[in-house]
Amino acid sequence: MRNVEPSVFLLDNGMRVVYLHDPSVVAHLGVTVLAGSRFERENEVGLAHFLEHCIFKGTTNRRAFHILSRLDSVGGELNAYTTKEEIAIYGSFTKDHFNRASELLSDITFNSTFPEKEIQKEKAVIIDEINSYLDSPGDKIFDDFEAHLFKDSPLGYNILGTIESVSSFSREDLINYVDRLFHPENMVISFVGDIPSKRVLSRLNKDFGQIKSKKGTRSKLDSKQNEPFRIESPEANYQTHIMLGGYAPGYDDDQRRAFTLLINILGGPALNSRLVLSIREKYGYTYNIEANYTAYKETGYWFVYAGADPKYKTKIIQLINKELRRFIKEELTPSQLKKAKDQLKGHLALGMDSNVGLMLNFGKSLLIFNRIDTLLEIHDQIDAITANDIQEIAQKYFPEEVCSTLIFDVR
Repeated sequence: MRNVEPSVFLLDNGMRVVYLHDPSVVAHLGVTVLAGSRFERENEVGLAHFLEHCIFKGTTNRRAFHILSRLDSVGGELNAYTTKEEIAIYGSFTKDHFNRASELLSDITFNSTFPEKEIQKEKAVIIDEINSYLDSPGDKIFDDFEAHLFKDSPLGYNILGTIESVSSFSREDLINYVDRLFHPENMVISFVGDIPSKRVLSRLNKDFGQIKSKKGTRSKLDSKQNEPFRIESPEANYQTHIMLGGYAPGYDDDQRRAFTLLINILGGPALNSRLVLSIREKYGYTYNIEANYTAYKETGYWFVYAGADPKYKTKIIQLINKELRRFIKEELTPSQLKKAKDQLKGHLALGMDSNVGLMLNFGKSLLIFNRIDTLLEIHDQIDAITANDIQEIAQKYFPEEVCSTLIFDVR
């Protein structure tokens, strides 16, 4: 078992750095910013994702072509993503090109100029992305479920935004968003690779350490929960799409780890999850059925998703509820609990097999939790979960009266 134990350092301006030495010719460097879509204001829906696209379009030192070529020309990769919580900008490269990567990421993060011509082009690209998503009910239902569950909260905003909101964005909007959220206290740099920490920190101090510190604002969500909903809408083409779920523990909740184990048993990625064995393998009602759990800072949500022939819709919902009731009424046996824990530990170990994944997870973990658990610490937390813990959580979050349902029926 690989028990990864990274080190945490501070740059001269207080920006945090997560460092892990790994004897590989390939290194990974990322900048994670607490600036995801949950930090958007009402007139900014989709702005975080739009910023992620536009941040590569030019800086005070480079045009778009030179940004995109800087790492690619030496066989590296440059990428970014946006979630509800964070924006991440990162690169992978051979370790000989670390200085190049560090300077480039700093330039993109702090010196982007957002040329007007490039902004207009990117609007067309993102509107096409929105149209593509609207044309795929199997994708759209996930965002619509969150929009209903977190109605009147920034967590309900669609990360892509809308055609209207994206069309309205200006260069000034982008500059203001960066100014509001891109500052050392709101950022973490993460590195995984075969370069001594002293050299890494020296270079990062040169490229990032001179950025001025500025106290930022971190939004706090209203803890109020909306009433459960039951919505059916004729939006599908061939399959009926079903989502059933509800609220769940947030990042800071002591039940978070146990809830992860519970959802993994119910319908995690393994082929022996209860939903797969019942609805897919026993009855053959669907090819795709899964359960998932997403935790945010103050809250979270869980869901079961299935896509199937419309004639199986009622039976699938009945079988999902049957499995939920099993958790409510029956404690796991010692054997079932042990197998579930071993399986989750294995999934976590596989997730740590990717250095780029480790690098990104380090950044997010330190940004959100202000700590990074080692694999052994996580195992200890999993081992401490009892069958009674699982049943109590199920009794809180799985009753039908607290669950919501969204169904996209065939037109």
